[in-house]
Amino acid sequence: MTTNDGVMACGVVAHVPTLSRAEITPEYQNTLVEGERRLGKQLRALKPDLWVVISTHWVSTFNWFTTLHESHRGICVAEEAPDLIPGIPYEYKGDPEFASALLKEWTGRGIPCQENKTAHYSWDYGTYVPLSHLDPESEIPVVSIPVVLMANLEECLDAGSAIVKIAQRQKKRVVVLASSAFSHALVRGREHWPRDDRLKLDQSVIEQLKRGDIDQVIDGFQDYSRRSVVEMGGRAIATMLGAASSMKQQLPDCSGITFGDYAQSSGSGNVNILLASSQVLDQLK
Repeated sequence: MTTNDGVMACGVVAHVPTLSRAEITPEYQNTLVEGERRLGKQLRALKPDLWVVISTHWVSTFNWFTTLHESHRGICVAEEAPDLIPGIPYEYKGDPEFASALLKEWTGRGIPCQENKTAHYSWDYGTYVPLSHLDPESEIPVVSIPVVLMANLEECLDAGSAIVKIAQRQKKRVVVLASSAFSHALVRGREHWPRDDRLKLDQSVIEQLKRGDIDQVIDGFQDYSRRSVVEMGGRAIATMLGAASSMKQQLPDCSGITFGDYAQSSGSGNVNILLASSQVLDQLK
């Protein structure tokens, strides 16, 4: 596989609500904004066909969903923090062909899923915030996916692997992104870091990802997610890891690089990290 077909990169991106507007972004979080902007600029230069975003702030209880919209247009409000994101308009293209094929693949694997094509659907800020920096001119179509509360680690990994299958079948250059914090044991006070033991766990997993030890991360992910209190039980990152593991079967020289520094927000740990082949990463450095 080359960068001309299939999943070309997977990663984790930050969505802290204070990243949504420059006037409310603390100085210590600017590294996340700058990292996403640099990552987006360099990825867009490689002409991907699609962003697939798995957001921890689109929460489904039972079923997996994909967005079958021809276009995504609406107003993003952070329901939990309307003072921070009171209503920001967005407009991006969709890819209903990819979304429909993914639903069929999930169904074939026994993964419970349903369509999301309601005209009244609006993006959560976990989808909007990173894309506003990665792709501010809305150049690339988007398919979004929720976290599913009833899904265990194995189901998340399988759901992510299915994304790679559809990307290969459709010969589309796809970037799969988990919009998620790592440690997420929240406290009041935006300036607070994760507890030291959780910070060390995060840093250990990030270093494993940078080395390309994806299967090693998967093997220890359930224990890590519990001990570090990863956002939404680690479901978004686990789904991305399922895609990354399948990607690495085709591109065994995968490793990772970070864009910006690890930064805190109310006790959570956040970083932008991308996993890809050496061919892709060499073009991003």
